[in-house]
Amino acid sequence: MATQTKPVLHGYFRSSCSWRVRIAFALKGIEYDQVPVNLIKDGGQQLTEQYKTLNPMQQVPAVEMDGITLSQSLAVIQYIDETRPGPRLLPADPKKRAQVRMISDLIASGIQPLQNLHVIQKIGADKVQWSQHFIDRGFQALEPILKQTAGKYCVGDEISMADICLVPQVYNAERFKVDVGQYPTIKRLNQTLLEIEAFKVSHPSCQPDTPADLRA
Repeated sequence: MATQTKPVLHGYFRSSCSWRVRIAFALKGIEYDQVPVNLIKDGGQQLTEQYKTLNPMQQVPAVEMDGITLSQSLAVIQYIDETRPGPRLLPADPKKRAQVRMISDLIASGIQPLQNLHVIQKIGADKVQWSQHFIDRGFQALEPILKQTAGKYCVGDEISMADICLVPQVYNAERFKVDVGQYPTIKRLNQTLLEIEAFKVSHPSCQPDTPADLRA
């Protein structure tokens, strides 16, 4: 598909959902521009009326691409996959494709939203314990699934949307001091994926808006 301009990603360096989109762009070799949206500064730049026009949920990311604006990371990833050449992010085989979607949804709907900034701000002092509980609960479900589906990567031996979702979630788990060693399949897959260039260049430690003290 011919395009006039580069996609624009409105995101935050440490946002799992923004990171997913950065990984997808990197895997596909797509150049894009980033507009940082600081979720902390000024009470949260995502809460401005200006940003609300891009994403009515007032969350990141929002992606402007091909004349439309998309605001849910899995929808963005699937749009990228369906409109751009390069390695497939969803397998051709229907069973494997369903497994990729199952794993992606388990993370994106069942684990990650419970550590979202607007959630843990409401929890207050118990936010670490809260986050650990729900990450562990999710990983206890995810580990046996991945034991069944994984080859080199989450589903077989090709990188997919499931891998794109897994790595940011493990990063979150480590931020909240979850013992990822309890989940050997998750740990192995994450270590393998972090060696891949697309996951390195998209990492929160090296984004335009990464604070100096968190830069790799």
